[in-house]
Amino acid sequence: MPTDPDAPSSPFAGELLLALARQGRFTLDAARADQAIAELERTLSAVRARLRILRIWGHVPFQRVDEIPDDLALDVIDAVFADQLAPGRLELAATEFPTYVEALRHARQVPPGPDPTSTVDPTGDESSRAEDPP
Repeated sequence: MPTDPDAPSSPFAGELLLALARQGRFTLDAARADQAIAELERTLSAVRARLRILRIWGHVPFQRVDEIPDDLALDVIDAVFADQLAPGRLELAATEFPTYVEALRHARQVPPGPDPTSTVDPTGDESSRAEDPP
């Protein structure tokens, strides 16, 4: 089936990832999921910071980078450049990344613990624990 070259495309697939995680078709071990969640949350924080900078910068009557402190000027330049390079992608990322985090939380698989219905004796043999002791 050919794709429409004029159709808008998105580099994000948060809803698909979330659906797969809810169905149990996308899973990650807990450690990898936790690491991915932490990295996504840091990235989301950076995206939101850039969006705040763009909103503030958009309301400045005379936009002159040389009139603001150097450390802030670098942040403004980074945010404006990112927005010019990929217009609208920061906003899209800010709405999609929380869906990715939710999907990863659903996909997070905790390794199974010991079976509470069995016991292991010192020799390593497992035997089924009786429901009601005699």
